Amino acid sequence: MHRLAKFLYFKVFRWKLVGTFPDLKKCVIIVVPHTHWMDFFLGLLVRKVINKEMHYIGKKSLFKPPFGWFFRWTGGAPVDRTKNSNTVDSVAQIFEEREIFRFALAPEGTRKKVKALKTGFYHIAKKAGVPIVMVAFDFGEKQVKIAEPFFPSDDIQKDFKDIRAFYNGVQGKIPAYSY
Repeated sequence: MHRLAKFLYFKVFRWKLVGTFPDLKKCVIIVVPHTHWMDFFLGLLVRKVINKEMHYIGKKSLFKPPFGWFFRWTGGAPVDRTKNSNTVDSVAQIFEEREIFRFALAPEGTRKKVKALKTGFYHIAKKAGVPIVMVAFDFGEKQVKIAEPFFPSDDIQKDFKDIRAFYNGVQGKIPAYSY
């Protein structure tokens, strides 16, 4: 699958990979921008190109038959997203329970245009004591960019300024919805 994914990604689709995914067993991966349902499948392809196991979370109901097997097979982990649950604590618990958990998410929280990223990923990384890896799906340049990992500091304003700088100018599949 790895060789097929590389062939499709580099030769057929003619995309580039900028940066190297770090050799980490645990991290929070933020992927921006998320503007189209195809981003999920690009993520699955890139995961095979990089050849690293990666995960995501979804509401518990997705993991029931008939499609639960698919979400587990693609790296999904179920979480309780009811009002009484704390998603940050739930995901931090998954980090504690697993030897390998590379948690990928789209911090916009939607595929529509947003002015600011949600902060849950930041608090999850802090609580779990894991680094954040920024990944950009840049459809304008046909490339996936991977930044060096960083641990969230006690200065969320500075950290988010650096995050915004990394994603500046990155174009999603639907350019008007880009971050």
